[in-house]
Amino acid sequence: MPDRREERPAVHNPGFRGGPGGPHSMFSKVKPEDPLGTLKRLWGYIKQYKLRFFLIFIIVFVTALLSLINPYLIGRAIDQYIIPKDFKGLFSLIILMISIHIANSLFIWLQGYLNITTVQKIVLQLRKDLFGKLQSLPLRFFDSSQHGDLMSRLTNDIDTVNMSLNTSITQVFSSIVTLTGTLLVMLRLSPMLTLISMATIPFTLLVTSFISRHTREYFFSNQTILGKLNGLIEENISGLKVVKVFSRERKEIERFGNINRELREVGTKAQIYSGVMGPLMNVLNNLSFALIAGFGGWFTVQNIITVGTIASFITYSRQFTRPINELANQFNMLQSAMASAERVFKVMDESPEPADLPDAVELKDVKGDVEFRNVCFSYKEGVPVLKNVTFHAKPGQTIALVGPTGAGKTTMVNLLTRFYDVDSGSILIDGIDIRRIKRSCLRSLLGIVLQDTYLFSDSVKENIRYGRLSATDEEVKMAARLAHAEHFILRLPHGYDTVLSDGGENLSQGQRQLLAIARAILADPAILILDEATSNIDTRTEKYIQAAMLNLMEGRTSFVIAHRLSTIRNADMILVINDGEIIERGTHRELLEKKGFYYSLYMSQFAAEVEGVTKTG
Repeated sequence: MPDRREERPAVHNPGFRGGPGGPHSMFSKVKPEDPLGTLKRLWGYIKQYKLRFFLIFIIVFVTALLSLINPYLIGRAIDQYIIPKDFKGLFSLIILMISIHIANSLFIWLQGYLNITTVQKIVLQLRKDLFGKLQSLPLRFFDSSQHGDLMSRLTNDIDTVNMSLNTSITQVFSSIVTLTGTLLVMLRLSPMLTLISMATIPFTLLVTSFISRHTREYFFSNQTILGKLNGLIEENISGLKVVKVFSRERKEIERFGNINRELREVGTKAQIYSGVMGPLMNVLNNLSFALIAGFGGWFTVQNIITVGTIASFITYSRQFTRPINELANQFNMLQSAMASAERVFKVMDESPEPADLPDAVELKDVKGDVEFRNVCFSYKEGVPVLKNVTFHAKPGQTIALVGPTGAGKTTMVNLLTRFYDVDSGSILIDGIDIRRIKRSCLRSLLGIVLQDTYLFSDSVKENIRYGRLSATDEEVKMAARLAHAEHFILRLPHGYDTVLSDGGENLSQGQRQLLAIARAILADPAILILDEATSNIDTRTEKYIQAAMLNLMEGRTSFVIAHRLSTIRNADMILVINDGEIIERGTHRELLEKKGFYYSLYMSQFAAEVEGVTKTG
């Protein structure tokens, strides 16, 4: 990761933290960019289970046909058994209707079971692909993305897709089959009444078209702002100590309130537009029912059709409008799913880390010879961070990188690890450009202890073992002893089996740093990188760590970034970096004798000691 102290491109979040546009301007006109393309992408997941869906559609077709039989039997019961008072025949017909209902219920259950299990497989793969994509993305992407928003895409957005697929796929097919079958039966019963019942269809289509234009926009905005809110929550919880130290609770509540109100406004509009569909459809359905009842009654009086036919037709007309309502509701759900799926696919479409070159090699028996040749780099085009950096670290040497904040020290480490690639120039290990080394091999050669230590929600033992997963328990404990961490580990409630909270918050910063050092020791790297590795450790503990570090660094090429210059006196070479350039290089004594930039830095920390060295030197 780029050092937070160095210059990076600013992340522009309009409407966020008082940015341009204000809290209520963001996403007001946001719409899904490519609903059809998103649907095609989803189809790519669905078609993997096309045989299961084919079986589901057969069952849906059967249930739709069974649902068409009973209304016809109702009319037959009235005309052939109830009016003639043939109760024996009526009883037989009732038994048949009950049997059809039971069979229909069984098929519906089977359809639901197959549909749910299939959709869960699809969502499992979708979530797996998104998480895998996150693992492959470069750090540059995460530097410009809200982590909470990414979490929202992995959870809320995929859950929305899940809920929609669970109902929409089969429901849409069922509605189409039911609609078609019902229309054919209605035409068979009475073409005139069918034409009358169609009078409300144009209004239904107009309402659906009007509402869909708004729901698509608001559902997309709802999911986007929800991701923004999750980002704020994740950021606030992670930085809670900072919030409390500066007494900014009220300010954070205000920020949350602004985004929460924005979410409420967009969510309310989305739900109002989608929720109004049902009542409007009911009004149109009741209007259709009134027309059929009125004209049907007149046709019956004129002996054009029978009472049983009217009863069947009214049931069919209800059954005809129900699929239309369901299609309208499913359309709203699909709008929400398309918005969520598009947010997921946007992450999947991000460019991953560059692939290894076809001729990339795996290094063996690494000596640790590291060379920077005219390396230039910038996080933002036109704003160079490193300018023609050149130096050569011989195997086993300790190279110290010193300089003011933002000079480019951590950036050099980021380039060596290929978290970023150089703009120009080259970095070589044992004479081979690191771009020609397989990335997994390159990083396995490096042991890194960062200033900001991260620990996982797992046991102390497993956090140390993360450096080398194949390590035995004894090797883990040995690494902890070398890092002088065992003395506090054994005092924990369950020793090495103590489970740490997220980020290791139940440990002090110094203790977390010791565990990170133990993890690096266990990794047994060929090249060691220490980025302010002892910055959070007290002076007494630092002496033990320095001794452990000397053992660890022995025979390894080591890069040490340090602000406390007392920690790098014994370095084989000190590189003084300022404004992205190496302005001085040499040993500790050589640089002091030059009385240049390094001398000024050292003087600011150890003025009295420098005077003593100068007098005796």
